[in-house]
Amino acid sequence: MSRIMVRHPVPSSLRARHTDHVYSVVQGRRADPTSAEVSSSWQRSAHQHRVDPDGHEAPQILASREVSQRREPLDQLIFSAGDELDRLYKMVREAGYTLLFCDHAGVAVDHRGDEADASRFRYWGTWLGGVWDEAFEGTNGIGTCISEERPVTIHREQHYRTRHMGLSCSGAPIFGTDGRLMAVLDVSAIDPALSERAHALTGVLTIASAHAIEERFFREQFRSDWVIALAMPEHHAAGMLLAVDHDHRIVAADRAARAAFLLDDERLRPGISLWTLFERDPALFRRHDAGDIATRLVIAGSDEVLPALVTPPDKGFSAWQDLASIALHARPRSDALTHLRLPMPARQARGGLSPAAMRRVRDYIDAHLSDSIELVELSEIAGLSIFHFARQFKYSEGMTPHHYLVSRRVERAKELLAGTNLSLSEVAFATGFVDQSHLTRHFRQIVGITPGQFRRLLG
Repeated sequence: MSRIMVRHPVPSSLRARHTDHVYSVVQGRRADPTSAEVSSSWQRSAHQHRVDPDGHEAPQILASREVSQRREPLDQLIFSAGDELDRLYKMVREAGYTLLFCDHAGVAVDHRGDEADASRFRYWGTWLGGVWDEAFEGTNGIGTCISEERPVTIHREQHYRTRHMGLSCSGAPIFGTDGRLMAVLDVSAIDPALSERAHALTGVLTIASAHAIEERFFREQFRSDWVIALAMPEHHAAGMLLAVDHDHRIVAADRAARAAFLLDDERLRPGISLWTLFERDPALFRRHDAGDIATRLVIAGSDEVLPALVTPPDKGFSAWQDLASIALHARPRSDALTHLRLPMPARQARGGLSPAAMRRVRDYIDAHLSDSIELVELSEIAGLSIFHFARQFKYSEGMTPHHYLVSRRVERAKELLAGTNLSLSEVAFATGFVDQSHLTRHFRQIVGITPGQFRRLLG
């Protein structure tokens, strides 16, 4: 592993301005809406990792032997992802991007890039062997994606380190069949003139490719089982995936399905019946069509109907089977769920949460406003799956659980602004917001003015 000391390519005046801006945000001296998306990462970079925003060191580059060792556990996934990586690179290469496939520690173990520009990419660390852990490089598209396990686009001045101010990178997580983070797909540009025109699209493209890689890998791992792709109405995320054996037991679920139906390794290990989640439809598994089966599944004990695409087992798989046939069976197709023509129209949900369940949820939220509250916690309090809880809560309250939580936090913030002398950053912390800028953004959206203006109006 090596680190190269380099002369800083960013003018000292811009470097100083960016460093001052970073410190003013992490110290709570400035609330800047443009940095709201990365403020949590900036806070980690400064306080937890103690990264110097004006450090001159280049990113670490691992030797080829070290890269090979780190790549080995991901060989199967990388092989499965090959076609998708090639397709994505063809779309972004003209805008001067390189493609990095990184392990869960932020090391680039596979890549696509113009060999003619290899020295330039290596200089910036956006090449094979580059180490982009947030603990070393601060806020960046790969390391921050790993830390927060969500897609991120970090464009130029959103980077924590001044050295990276000319870079633009979009990272998307790739989760394994057990729902845990396996890798990160990233596209990075080193030419600000090109990335300025393209960075708004790279995030969307990278997310779509990461979802496709996840789905193909899931289908390949469970090609001898029934694979059910389920739509997620009112969500922009890709669909959910379940693998079901011949006894109608769920043997695997991807990350989205685990979250929606409260499935974990302990529940999945013995094999949970599909019919504990959905109304029984055994006739579905009597079909062994060569193609997918478009259908609908009703969540047990409710009127919630989910569009589904059911793929029968690939019973012909063997060493002599045509590779093209195998690839066709495993191809991603969850995006087709939005275009399915269902046998029957979906019915609207009725009823909402019971008064007792609603009271428990409200009381829990009010008692934990300063804490991080996850949707899974609220759904468990109500005794429902995440998906069913979210729909029933919205029916009862007229808004999503997230919007309700934010509105309650803003109401508490108003009380503290009116009745205490706490600083704005202290009010933000006490009401569960990430920082002052996070509070300001939501406060302005709901109240129409900033927290500071609200306090001044009170005299």
